[in-house]
Amino acid sequence: MSNHNADIDAFSNTYDWLTDAVRGLDVSALTWKPGPGKWSATEVLVHLADHLIVVSFRIREILSGSQVRLPAFNQDPWVEGQYGNEAEASDVLEGFRSLVAYNARLLHRLSPADWEKEAINAKGDRVTLADVVRGFAAHAKHHLGQLDRIKAAEAAALGREPSASAREGA
Repeated sequence: MSNHNADIDAFSNTYDWLTDAVRGLDVSALTWKPGPGKWSATEVLVHLADHLIVVSFRIREILSGSQVRLPAFNQDPWVEGQYGNEAEASDVLEGFRSLVAYNARLLHRLSPADWEKEAINAKGDRVTLADVVRGFAAHAKHHLGQLDRIKAAEAAALGREPSASAREGA
């Protein structure tokens, strides 16, 4: 059994963080873009779901002892290629929730030694499984700030007062 409960909790909490960040937004707000080449809130969710898919693979690759370099992914074409802004945010979040829960159950089964298993990331750096799990939670937190900035920009564009969370996160 793992002694990495805080890492697993942070990883698992990413779903709640994202759900809270977009709660109450209608389709117009979820698909609004702050400018050309910028992502909407829905596209941020799609990106994080994509990232979770890749992290899920990385976790398994590390646990298998593979010496293959861990994959990167080309985030903008992935989001664009799957028409991310046309996705239903609720569907994206449901898939994200399921995959987070599935991975969390795996993470709970791991030994302390499993958490220290290493692989080479796409940049050529050695990373542990713990680094990958912590890195995903940190990446999700980074995008929470982006979601707050998108909400604040949309409110400003429409001449509305931004929500309290958007003011605090911007």
